[in-house]
Amino acid sequence: MPKILITASLALLLCACVTQHFEAPQVSIAGAKIVSIDVWQQRVRVRVHVHNPNSLPLPVRRIEYNLEVAGQQFASGSSDDSFTVPANGDAEFDTTITTNVAGAAINLIARSGGLGDSVDYHLTGKVSIQGYWRTLPFDQRGTVKLKQ
Repeated sequence: MPKILITASLALLLCACVTQHFEAPQVSIAGAKIVSIDVWQQRVRVRVHVHNPNSLPLPVRRIEYNLEVAGQQFASGSSDDSFTVPANGDAEFDTTITTNVAGAAINLIARSGGLGDSVDYHLTGKVSIQGYWRTLPFDQRGTVKLKQ
C-alpha cells in the first residue's frame, strides 16, 4: 500500500512540475460577424485566435471566456471543442455567442453612434489543458472589425 501512495504522489508532483512550464497562451478576437440582431437577442459569430508561446504543443481541452464590448459586459461562455496549438504556433476556432442583454446592446449602439466598422473589446478567461489539472488565465484587450 505505501508503494502505491508514493507512486501516486510522484505522479502528481511530476504533473505539477510539467504544467508550471506552460506559459499562458495569447487569446484574441480575429474577427466577428453579426449573424442576427433583434430587440431581445443578438447572435455573433466570433473567430478566436490562440497563440502558443511555448516550445511544446498546447493541447487545449476547453476555453472559458468573458467578453466585454465597448466597456459593457457582452457575453460569457466556453468552447468545449478540443484542439492542439503547435509549439510557438497559432490556431483559430469559431464560436457563436448569443446574448439577450438588449439593454447593453442598445447602450452600446447609442454610445458608439451605431455599431460602426469596429469595436473595442476586453477578453478574459482561462484555458484548460488536456492531461493537466491547472488552467492558464488570459487577459486581452483589442479592437475587432465587424462584418455584417
